[in-house]
Amino acid sequence: MFPFEPPMGKAVPQHMRTDNLSALSRRAFLRSAVTKSCILGCSWLVPQTVLPQTTKPAPSNRTNLLFIGTGRRGIELLRLFIDQPDCHVVAVCDVDQDHAETARDFVNSRYGTRDCRVYYDFREPLARSDLDAAVIALPLHWHSIPAVMAAKAGLDVYAEPPLAHTIKEGRTVCKTIQRYARVWQTDVWRRADIRVLQAAEIVQSGAIGAIQSLEIGIPHGHVDCAGTAGQETPAKPPPGLDYDMWLGPAPWAPYAPARVHGNWRWHLDYGGGQLMEWIGHYMEIVQFTMGLDTTGPIEVEGSGEYPAGGLWNAPTAFRIRALYSTGLTIAILGTQNTRQGILWKGEKGFLQMNPDGAIEYSPKLSPALPKPKTLVAAPVVHVREFLDCIKSRRMTSTSVESAQRAATVGHLGQIAIRLGRKIRWNPATEEIIGDETAGRLLGKSMREPWYL
Repeated sequence: MFPFEPPMGKAVPQHMRTDNLSALSRRAFLRSAVTKSCILGCSWLVPQTVLPQTTKPAPSNRTNLLFIGTGRRGIELLRLFIDQPDCHVVAVCDVDQDHAETARDFVNSRYGTRDCRVYYDFREPLARSDLDAAVIALPLHWHSIPAVMAAKAGLDVYAEPPLAHTIKEGRTVCKTIQRYARVWQTDVWRRADIRVLQAAEIVQSGAIGAIQSLEIGIPHGHVDCAGTAGQETPAKPPPGLDYDMWLGPAPWAPYAPARVHGNWRWHLDYGGGQLMEWIGHYMEIVQFTMGLDTTGPIEVEGSGEYPAGGLWNAPTAFRIRALYSTGLTIAILGTQNTRQGILWKGEKGFLQMNPDGAIEYSPKLSPALPKPKTLVAAPVVHVREFLDCIKSRRMTSTSVESAQRAATVGHLGQIAIRLGRKIRWNPATEEIIGDETAGRLLGKSMREPWYL
C-alpha cells in the first residue's frame, strides 16, 4: 500500500521568522500567531465538519482582504473567500465600473452591510492601513505590477498563474515577495487535489519505474470567452471602463471589444494564448511530482502555428520540448489531436492524469489506491491553505518560486517558437546562453508611467 502523508507547510525561512513580537503592531502580532498548520491535502482526509470553519472569529482575528480584478475569475475567487468566516472582504477594485460595483454589491449583500469600499485604481486601496492580503485576478500583462506594489505595502498575495508576462517580471515579483517576507499563493488549486498527491506518491515510489519523459497536453486554438470574436473595429470605450488604465503597461492600441474582457488572452500584448493560460497549472503539478520546483530546463525548442490575420495573434497550435540536466524531457503539446492532461512515462509503465483529476496507470498497483473518504473541493482547500499560512507565516504549497519556474518553461517555449530555433538556458542565472536576440525577449518595455 502506498503511504499517504500530505506535506504540511514548509519550515519558515529565517528571514520570515516573526520572533520579535514586541516590535510588531497588534494586527501584525495576530498575523504571526501560529493558530494552525497549513492544511494542504490533509483536509481531504478529515471529517467534513473541519472545513469550512463554522465559528465566526472576532474582528481582530479576521484577515482583511482587498480584491484587485473582479471580472469572471475575480468573482469566482470572491465567492470562495467570502465563505471563509475568518476572512473579511473590505475593498474591491476594477477598472470596469460595472465589475467593481457588482462585486461591492455582492459583498455588502452577503455581510448585510454597506461597508465594502469600491475602487477603480488599485493604487488607492494599497494606502489603507487595515488590509492584510490582496487577491489579484487580472489580465496577464497586469500580473506583476500590482503584486509587487501590494507586497511593498505589506500585504500577502494570492494571484493567478502564470506568475508574470515575462521571465524578468516574474523574477522581480519573486525578489519582492522574499524581500518583504510576504506569504504568496498561486491560484493553482489542482495542487490541493488528493489525486495529485497520489500521483506524486506513485511517481516517487518507483512503481512505474524511473521517469524517462513526460507529456503535457494543453488545449489548442482560441476560445471566444466573451462573445466578442471578430469585433475588432476600433471604437469608443464603453462608459465605465477606464480603457487607458486597462492597457496599463501594454503598448497603446485603440479599443475594440475583442481586445479586452475575456479575450485579451489571445493577444500577446496582454496574454500568452493557450500555452500560457495552462502552463502554470500543469507545470506546477509536474514540478511537484518530479522535484523541480526550484530549477528549470537547459534547452527548449518548439514550433507553432499562428493566425493568418486578425487581432488575435497568439499561437493556435504548438509543440514544445524541454530538456533538463538529468536527461528528463517534457513535451508540451497543444494540437488538434492532443490528449489533455499529464502523462508520466516510466521504465515499467505509465501514469496519466486527466483534466478532471482522474488517474489512469499501468501496471495495476497492488493494492489499488484508496478512494478518499471525504471529498472537499480542491479550490476551497487551496483558499483555506492561504488563509492559514497568513496566520502561521508558513510557505504555501504554490510558492512564488515554483510559480516562476513553471511559467519560465512556457515563456521559453514562446521565445523558441517565435525565433524558430533552440534556446539554451541556464536555470541558475536565468539567462539564455549565446543568443543576444533571444535574451532581449526575457523582458519587455512598459508604457509610461508604469515600471517595475
